[in-house]
Amino acid sequence: MSKNSRFALFALISVLILSACGQAAEETAPPEPVAVSLAPIVSATGEVIPEQEALLSVTNGGIVEDVLVEKGDPISAGQVLVRIEGSERQKAAVSAAELELANAQVALESLFKDTDLLAARALRSAEDAERALEDLNKPELQQAEALRAVSAAEKSVDFAERKLEILTKPTSQSALDQAQANILLAEKNLDKTIELIEDIRWQHKKISTNSKLPAEMRKGILTELRRALKGIEVKRTQEEVALIDSKTRYNELQSPPDPIDVQVAEAELATAQALLSEAERELQRVLDSPQPGEVALLEAQIENGYRDYEMFTAGPDPDDVALAEARIANAEAQLAAATAAIVDRELIAPYDGVISTVHVNQNEWVAPGSPVLLIGDLDHLQVQTTDLSEIDVAQISLGDQAVVTFDALPELVLDGTVVSIAPMADEGAGVNFPVVIELDAIPPALRWGMTAFIDIELERQ
Repeated sequence: MSKNSRFALFALISVLILSACGQAAEETAPPEPVAVSLAPIVSATGEVIPEQEALLSVTNGGIVEDVLVEKGDPISAGQVLVRIEGSERQKAAVSAAELELANAQVALESLFKDTDLLAARALRSAEDAERALEDLNKPELQQAEALRAVSAAEKSVDFAERKLEILTKPTSQSALDQAQANILLAEKNLDKTIELIEDIRWQHKKISTNSKLPAEMRKGILTELRRALKGIEVKRTQEEVALIDSKTRYNELQSPPDPIDVQVAEAELATAQALLSEAERELQRVLDSPQPGEVALLEAQIENGYRDYEMFTAGPDPDDVALAEARIANAEAQLAAATAAIVDRELIAPYDGVISTVHVNQNEWVAPGSPVLLIGDLDHLQVQTTDLSEIDVAQISLGDQAVVTFDALPELVLDGTVVSIAPMADEGAGVNFPVVIELDAIPPALRWGMTAFIDIELERQ
């Protein structure tokens, strides 16, 4: 219903009321006057709009690489809507900047970790030198330790020699005969066990088919036979393994030694002999009286160790720390710049909503600031006036109640509240002040852009 139609209807109702009152006056005495209080109303035409809507554009121009949404698609805040070519290169730049920042942070941490490690090594060097110097002043203890080292080295040499001798010594005929006898014995034992298994299976079959035996007796005998068979089968497995081992041993005795095993044994013997020579030299050194140069060397090691410990305990060189911190700051700046470049190449949804209009296509050139997408929050629709005059707007206040109807939905009547009054008129023909009505309910059939008719009840002065 238009504004003029509502005005005509109101005039017609007034005429009918006055006419009815005239007829009543002719027939009966005039009634007592009744005070009728009608709140003044301001009427206007409006349009359904979202509480939030945005015409999105890109800050950097370029060729559209991907349009990831279509008209009518719901979107979420932070979702990538459109990509401009070059975003992959910018992502690679971000990865490189992140790697450089991580390396710079590790380098700074390493400065402090390295000084702790160097301080610990210096202290350990000084303490080792102190113990060595004390040992020089205790020749009996040094000699005992040196003798023990020589004895252990001699035992290692003996063991290595015996191992090499066993590998390279030809096998005697008696050892071959014994290995052959072991094979024959294992085969004999296995044959007896197999015969015993076959005998138990025959007995089991015979008992199970003997109907003359009582059922309980037959069941007990069969149970015992199965238990015995299970144990003998385990024994057969063990004897099969023993036969395999006997044959393997016989083949090993007949085969020449593995060249690799011989080389390993020879290397072990050479190592043991080298360790024995070293132990004997150390024993000879201990038997000789301490040399002045050796004492001086240990004393210098003690002094240098404690000096280095104090230096490294104080922390890394300030110049090195400053350089590492500058490297971190530079990496952070590079990362921020690369991240910003990615943002400039992607159009991001500022809030949840629905795509209303798509202004670009893939592979098109888009200029900075030109329209790309129109989005709106359709979960929070409002009504905004489009023809409210300066005379009417002067009577309206925030919080005034309103009744809203719609051309497309004639049966729908919604209540609302004035939540916004424009501080200045809209540009265009006439003087119109937009006023926003917040609806008490949002029916599913209501759509962005529908025409609305608004009656705003004014507060009495």
